[in-house]
Amino acid sequence: MAILAGRPLAAAPFFCERFPDMSDQASKAASFRALHEREGAFVIPNPWDVGTARLLASLGFEALATTSAGFAFSLGRPEGRSSRDEVLAHCRAIVTASELPVSADLEKGFGDSPDSVAETIHAAAATGLAGCSIEDHTNRRDDPIFDFPLAVERIAAAVEAARSLPHDFVLTARCENYLWGRPDLNDTIRRLQAFAEAGADVLYAPGLRSLEEIRSLCAAVNRPVNVVMGLPGAAFTVRQLADAGVRRISVGAALARLAYGSCLRAAQEIIEGGSFGALSEAVGFAELEDRFKRFG
Repeated sequence: MAILAGRPLAAAPFFCERFPDMSDQASKAASFRALHEREGAFVIPNPWDVGTARLLASLGFEALATTSAGFAFSLGRPEGRSSRDEVLAHCRAIVTASELPVSADLEKGFGDSPDSVAETIHAAAATGLAGCSIEDHTNRRDDPIFDFPLAVERIAAAVEAARSLPHDFVLTARCENYLWGRPDLNDTIRRLQAFAEAGADVLYAPGLRSLEEIRSLCAAVNRPVNVVMGLPGAAFTVRQLADAGVRRISVGAALARLAYGSCLRAAQEIIEGGSFGALSEAVGFAELEDRFKRFG
């Protein structure tokens, strides 16, 4: 967008000097982009710590994505209360956990202004990430979605920052309407189309309720679309989503919620019933150790 043309990005050289291995990062970013460009849909699961990242990598997934909610739960706090430094340290840990490309859930970019989002993109790239997502949720329940012009300007600033990097970086733009009581497909499409025009690489509207809505969204935009599974009311298969036009499928915090739910139910059985039946579902030591030892 013209309004953003020529924004100074003085911090860029500083961050570039801190890349741990630029050639490796460039290779991962290229591989990550290629996943979006091939036919069909791929699944990108969401670990919340090093252990789950390595478990998922051992199963043969081709990329990983962080989950802001899953990470928050691992710290015993609600989503949206982690600092940028905490999140970026977590991102670096997930990046170094395996050889897979990693995309980060960076929520609103740790600031409302376009400049703050651009700064976050540079800081995120310095952790070795292959990409990230930026959303239009304000983190304010009384006014949850950024106004359209500011939402677009924020994505444009993120794009400009990503394009200034010395390697590829896949930027995902998220419209949060459906998660915050605004199930307006037309406005969601309008926002994602504007994000695409601003240069976003991937588009994402979590919470779509039907294959018809997903199909309509995919047909209305000219970028790969990410859909999240694991939310209530949406239980589609990879084939169904691919046939609807989806390129990327994530699971958000669903795996983390599943793990915490299993722990909670087992602990409740112990304290309320004095029995330990749920513990019989625990994964064996040998299986876990076999998967983890592959990583040294």
